[in-house]
Amino acid sequence: MLPDLFTATNRRSIIALAAQHRLPAVYPARYFVAGGGLMSYGIELLDTYRQAASYVDRILKGERPGDLPVQQPTKFEFVINLRTAKALGLTVPPTLLGRADEVIE
Repeated sequence: MLPDLFTATNRRSIIALAAQHRLPAVYPARYFVAGGGLMSYGIELLDTYRQAASYVDRILKGERPGDLPVQQPTKFEFVINLRTAKALGLTVPPTLLGRADEVIE
């Protein structure tokens, strides 16, 4: 799945369709996995919001937006839902579980 407004807005339907058709899917954010998706890998949204807040602070203190450097996300998170994996008949290797930032059981 791509991280955009359409998938975020329709995530419940997308997750339900993937489950109905027994399709393993990788989603762009943790909230997809918390809602029943198999796994996600993407930017850590809270860290991105913190970066944006620091830019707002700098702009409000007088810096010109055009003078601020472009920033890339620095923190990513990998989340696995074991209940969904079991429902799909998948066995998640221990090495993959060890790399996950969070495992939902």
